Amino acid sequence: MAQLKTEEAYNAAMQRIEELLKVVTDETPITDPNYQELDILSDMVEEYEDLHFSFSKPTLPDVIRLRMYERSLTQAAVAKLLGISPSRMSELMHGKMEPSYQLSRALCLKLNIEPAVVLGV
Repeated sequence: MAQLKTEEAYNAAMQRIEELLKVVTDETPITDPNYQELDILSDMVEEYEDLHFSFSKPTLPDVIRLRMYERSLTQAAVAKLLGISPSRMSELMHGKMEPSYQLSRALCLKLNIEPAVVLGV
């Protein structure tokens, strides 16, 4: 399959996709040339975005900071919620310690953080 190699080509493909989305519907047969073009361009755009716009997985401290922001909590308030000392909370936030089983469970239950994030997988 052809590849999008420049940002200009990517932008042109995105513009063409927008045009095709106006004419291709759920009822459009897969043999329709517009459907096929849309399918190919979508794959090319996805490949380009995976290569140039990929995001890394958030770290546990990143997700904790997000939850703190969402709930307007301070680091001290989160430490109290989790039942740990402020100094342990600081170590956790700076990546200087891994959470214990009990702390991992509290992070999942009390801050609604996915277990995969807590476990780093």
